[in-house]
Amino acid sequence: MSTPHNNAEKGDIAKVVLMPGDPLRAKYIAETFLEDAVCYNTVRNMLGYTGYYKGKKISVQGSGMGMPSIGIYSYELFSEYDVDSIIRVGTIGGMAENVELRDVILAEGACTDSAYAGQYNLNGTFAPVASFELLRKAAEIAEKMGIKYHVGNILSSDKFYNDDKEASKNWLKMGVLGVEMEAAALYMNAARLNKSALCITTVSDHIFKGTSTTAEERQTSFKDMMLIALETACL
Repeated sequence: MSTPHNNAEKGDIAKVVLMPGDPLRAKYIAETFLEDAVCYNTVRNMLGYTGYYKGKKISVQGSGMGMPSIGIYSYELFSEYDVDSIIRVGTIGGMAENVELRDVILAEGACTDSAYAGQYNLNGTFAPVASFELLRKAAEIAEKMGIKYHVGNILSSDKFYNDDKEASKNWLKMGVLGVEMEAAALYMNAARLNKSALCITTVSDHIFKGTSTTAEERQTSFKDMMLIALETACL
């Protein structure tokens, strides 16, 4: 049964889904790494594919930018398509001094300036965290592959352009490694629906060092995080 945002039928989507923000990155992953990949979704051009990696059925689908967008897509995958695990593979702006361009960051937790958790009517502040099982697997795989990676807190922000120029410095003081726009909502959906989630990111630019990669590099060349995610999905 399709949803307003996905024209797949039940059974079309694997139990594990890799979820980049950019649907063209989803297309690239499917065409580069998956065998017998079939496109199951074209609604709003948020492309989704299912294929096989080392014999394991895996899906990959774009989420769009920001927590409202990944909130919709991940919720539907978890609740309507019986997906068990979603691994976000996206870009992140580096903040910590020891973080460099193209490093991989495994998000153990996702701080946020979003009001996304307000829907749960909690008497306090919810701390969105990754699935420890997925996080441990991803770290072990990165170690074996010799890929430079960091594990820690990231910031999921509603703002890409921010008038508060001191905001990033304040998050940095709290040990936050980098900033992106999706992980917290994904982690909250997973928690609420008793599912598993992990955010694996590649540093595409550094807020304080002024370094950056190109749009083409962000779409097609960040293969380390893709391979870590695929190998994690196989275990």
